[in-house]
Amino acid sequence: MSSVSTVEPQTRMKSEDRRELVLEAAMGVFGDYGYVGATTDQVAKAAGVSQPYVVRMFGTKEKLFLEVLHRALAAMLDAFRTALHGDPSVELERRMGLSYFELLKKHGLLLSLMHSFVLGSDPVIGAAARWGFLEIYSFLRDEAGFTPLQAHEFLSNGMLANTMISTRMGDLVDEDPRVREMLEACFPEKLGIVLELGKLHRPAAR
Repeated sequence: MSSVSTVEPQTRMKSEDRRELVLEAAMGVFGDYGYVGATTDQVAKAAGVSQPYVVRMFGTKEKLFLEVLHRALAAMLDAFRTALHGDPSVELERRMGLSYFELLKKHGLLLSLMHSFVLGSDPVIGAAARWGFLEIYSFLRDEAGFTPLQAHEFLSNGMLANTMISTRMGDLVDEDPRVREMLEACFPEKLGIVLELGKLHRPAAR
């Protein structure tokens, strides 16, 4: 009997635990392949369950992606709020910036957000991505107390970091001095972690 066919009846996991398992796998798959490129079958294989099981749980790939998007945004806001109440001797922008890079350890989280941002023309996903981006901006302005300029700079630095990660620029760090220069400027304190995570989180072959 295959491993996929035995996971669901024998593990006796609670429904919320099974949901978490699938969402965790989906975040990694969507981060690796994007909304268009990913399939519910890939998510099912990553979670160790059957594809029909994923469909029964979430309905459609779109609904699953929206769940991943909301999950990623919630994790980001949680990280920022933790940083907000962190060591007051450390500058707030630095605390929040470091917490942002800690999210890199969550496979697919930041890249799933990036994939949602390029789907702005999609009537459902685009609307959710805009709402999520505004939620982040509102946090920076209303809770963190950033000025519009500070919020702009913080978001700009974050998007630059995401671009460096999504283009896998780290793959060229030892081949092109321009790449190392950019990455050292972008990740002055986290370059080693970023490069190591890049190796660990390479998409599996289809």
